Amino acid sequence: MITDELALLYPGYAAEDDYPRLAAMMSPPVSFRVIHTSLGDSGDAHTVEALRDMGAAQRLADGVASLSSTTASVVWACTSGSFVYGWQGAHQQVEELADVSGLPASSASLAFAHALDSMKLRRVAVAATYPEDVTKFFVQFLRDGGFEVVSASVADVMTATSAGQLGDDVVTAMVCGVDYSDAEAVLVPDTALHTIAVLAKLELAVGKPVLTANQVCAWEAMRLAGIKGHADAGRLFARRS
Repeated sequence: MITDELALLYPGYAAEDDYPRLAAMMSPPVSFRVIHTSLGDSGDAHTVEALRDMGAAQRLADGVASLSSTTASVVWACTSGSFVYGWQGAHQQVEELADVSGLPASSASLAFAHALDSMKLRRVAVAATYPEDVTKFFVQFLRDGGFEVVSASVADVMTATSAGQLGDDVVTAMVCGVDYSDAEAVLVPDTALHTIAVLAKLELAVGKPVLTANQVCAWEAMRLAGIKGHADAGRLFARRS
């Protein structure tokens, strides 16, 4: 019987259906609850200004107001809306989220770092949907966390809505196109991108772990709640994390 609810604060609407898709694959069962947070005047644009507004403390606090009494953990499920604050700023963001929610809290950006640490991986390639200036923030975030970025690509997808409409073939091309022989894993940082259904295919194509934003957010929510589970959703979940 599922008793704990794992909350994902998700900005707008794009690929939030990845979470119930993953929940249906998980053993033992888990319960992910997506809470949609508000967007500012710039909407879901992949610009630094819009992303900082998206991750503002009040927007996250407003999302926390919708948590239930059975919520066991909360994750800010927006990678770009956390890494644009930098390594220290992203930590401060989740500290404030933990304070206002009274729960173990994290973000998509920190989930990537924790997943890499868990798998003992340091050298990565980054397949980003964002424009170049936003992608640079993620690369720097990873470097500040002690990781080596050996390659990175940009796709210049200008909104989360547009990213959510990209097909599996585009995602596969992005991952294969950025893979580099020295990379121990390929990271796909956009929670607006559908990836759960193709994770096994992606890892088979590059022969190494592929970590995607919705995947690591779910893993992080489970880790914070002390829930172990596995699914056919990449090597991260094959490890009974």
